[in-house]
Amino acid sequence: MAERLVGVIGGSGLYEMPGFKLARELEVKTPFGPPSDKIVLGKLAGAKMAFLPRHGRGHFLLPSEINYRANIWALKSLGAEFIFASAACGSLSENIHPGDIVIVDQFIDRTRRRVDTFFGNGVVGHLVFADPVCSNLAQLLFDTADQLGLRCHRAGTYVCIEGPAFSTRAESMLYRQWKADVVGMTNLTEAKLAREAEICYATIALCTDYDCWNHSAESVTIEAVLKVMKQNVANCQKLIKAVIPQLPKARTCSCASAMKNAVITDPPKIPAQTKKDLKIIIGKYL
Repeated sequence: MAERLVGVIGGSGLYEMPGFKLARELEVKTPFGPPSDKIVLGKLAGAKMAFLPRHGRGHFLLPSEINYRANIWALKSLGAEFIFASAACGSLSENIHPGDIVIVDQFIDRTRRRVDTFFGNGVVGHLVFADPVCSNLAQLLFDTADQLGLRCHRAGTYVCIEGPAFSTRAESMLYRQWKADVVGMTNLTEAKLAREAEICYATIALCTDYDCWNHSAESVTIEAVLKVMKQNVANCQKLIKAVIPQLPKARTCSCASAMKNAVITDPPKIPAQTKKDLKIIIGKYL
């Protein structure tokens, strides 16, 4: 496998930050088709970085159209051990305000049209996913955000909806009854695949609005989302740049061996092509 690197999934302009030294753009071919866009490789704070625009540069992919498997496979093939995933979200809590950051620690799945696993095609695996993000990485992000003086929440439950429409008011109220904290359209799918790929994954949720439950605030509009999102990008860039030098040289979390006992298919029964496609994901266990 290639030199270890840090992956960042988010907006197409996230890599345009002070100190980032662009090396090249790379088009990665995967067994699952093309990723969202070319991967931008370079160095930041002494670390090798790979930035991937989730919706493609120019934002042309719906949340349901993103090739999540290709995105995660591509980063894994380049040597990614860590992924920071930024994403806009709506707040479901009076305590989480537009402009705040939430370091998500739990998810609720409300998607229905996505492929969110590398398994299938002759191989069965069951992932332990009780704690869906890397707790070490999440804690490091929060501690760093706190040191920087950013408005940041250490934990929160993220409801992942299909989109592209925002929630109805009834749905928004339901998610609040579930004690969820934010609502978005992308990160759960990435978190599942990153765990299968044994990559440490953490979500930097950037709150842009109060969804539509808050009658005292204006209902969410795309104009309001974009305005606050622009303000959030600078904070996200600052946070990622500050946390990079603090990443551990050796991982001690369970993410690095998450698939150790997950595959239950008898190896001789797994088709040769499937083994080839998933070599970088589960090859060491077969």
